[in-house]
Amino acid sequence: MVTVIGYAVRQRKDGTTFIALELSGGLEMQQSQTTGNFYATTKRCSIPSTFDENFAKMMVGEKIEGDVVRVEADPYEYVNQRTGEILILQHSFAYRPKGSVELIGNTQVSDLKLA
Repeated sequence: MVTVIGYAVRQRKDGTTFIALELSGGLEMQQSQTTGNFYATTKRCSIPSTFDENFAKMMVGEKIEGDVVRVEADPYEYVNQRTGEILILQHSFAYRPKGSVELIGNTQVSDLKLA
């Protein structure tokens, strides 16, 4: 199960705009490879929609069957906002509807709004 946690107005290559819904999976515990300490996190991604901004606002908080999954990707740079460290990541995240193998969206960590 995933939750719609927000939305963003995005621009296509032709200059037109669309609304992308921001999704978050359930709470997970991850272990730091550096310190060995555990921390709580969620996988997040965004998916395109046909909604206008007003309707997208109403969708925030809605639950959707499926999950957010990690997807291998071409290497890209990511700057840790807290430390300034530049990391090379080789994964992104996508939404997988329940009972499907199809993946929707392909969101790099650098595209996510991280709190």
